[in-house]
Amino acid sequence: MSQSNFSQSVVHRASFLDRDSLEIPILKILQADGTTYDKAQLPQIDQALSQRIFDTCVFTRVLDERMLAAQRQGRISFYMTCTGEEAAVIGSAAALDADDIILAQYREHAALRYRGFTTQQFMDQMFSNAQDLGKGRQMPIHYGAKALNFQTISSPLATQIPQASGVGYSLKLQQKPNVAVCYFGEGAASEGDFHAGLNMAAVHKVPVIFFCRNNGYAISTPTEEQFAGNGIASRGLGYGMHTIRVDGNDMLAVLAATQQARAYAVKHSAPVLIEAMTYRLGAHSSSDDPSGYRSKDEEAKWRQHDPVQRFKLWLVNQGWLTEADEQALYSQYRDEVLAAVKTAEKVPAPHIDLLIEDVYDQPTPRLKQQLAELKQHIEKYPKAYPKTAGRL
Repeated sequence: MSQSNFSQSVVHRASFLDRDSLEIPILKILQADGTTYDKAQLPQIDQALSQRIFDTCVFTRVLDERMLAAQRQGRISFYMTCTGEEAAVIGSAAALDADDIILAQYREHAALRYRGFTTQQFMDQMFSNAQDLGKGRQMPIHYGAKALNFQTISSPLATQIPQASGVGYSLKLQQKPNVAVCYFGEGAASEGDFHAGLNMAAVHKVPVIFFCRNNGYAISTPTEEQFAGNGIASRGLGYGMHTIRVDGNDMLAVLAATQQARAYAVKHSAPVLIEAMTYRLGAHSSSDDPSGYRSKDEEAKWRQHDPVQRFKLWLVNQGWLTEADEQALYSQYRDEVLAAVKTAEKVPAPHIDLLIEDVYDQPTPRLKQQLAELKQHIEKYPKAYPKTAGRL
């Protein structure tokens, strides 16, 4: 059996390694006051890119604020915010090519916005109306946009990780100069799909960027109760892939790391793992109360590392943003989101006949029978299905 891919030295007494045997540095470029560290190497960035990134930050903050309030009002059933993790998501998305394929978990709506998803498209999906690209079949925040190379989000945890390896393998076979980018949280890295997906990508040498948002909690479970190893980055090394750990609240560091990861993945047709150390400032979801498992003091400490504020200060230092610019942007998006909510609420639900489309090339006799039985049920209990009963 060949073991030529192993790097090893020889010893003659038992010598064990532990988690402290491997020191993994963390990339930091931008300080909390908006200045950069001495000798820091900046990413490829100019004024236009910077302003597009900040625009996406502001939109995401407004969307999260408004839609969480809409959920509390009973206007939508569910919501998850990106608050506190914007640099990890937007900084990485800004380093990609438009033809790179994104496989997200469920907190990457900022990446979809950066790609060009409109405010109305966000609302149509969350209200599951007839204009929703997913035809109303998904719960809120489970976006997908084929035109933007953003694969539809699924609720089961970590399913997108082995799928990303398959997408990367497809890109390799087609000899396309692109990558698959797979987002997930550190909690998802405890699933078996994580290990299967990374091993497949490493063995078959496929161009995939595995992007872990290590935000401190898997819902209510802190990292120290999830794993005993040296974070998620050590696992990338264990699977034989290029790996980097980055300050996930540092927009410039994330952008630099992802730009270089993408260049390597395309050139060598090989996977890269990025672990972004960040913090979820909001609740896990609209169904979660974080006060049950973490303190207000802890949250306040992390608010001092707000990634949007840090990047804003850097823009101000560059002379590319003023307080008036920022206020105007927030005002614009608050009005835009509210208007889109009102529009989406008035659009009817998708027609029930669409329920059996897209499953097969043509609906099977069994599907047609089930649809007919469903219509009979709705006709019998019309009050239970107010959005559908009058449109059979």
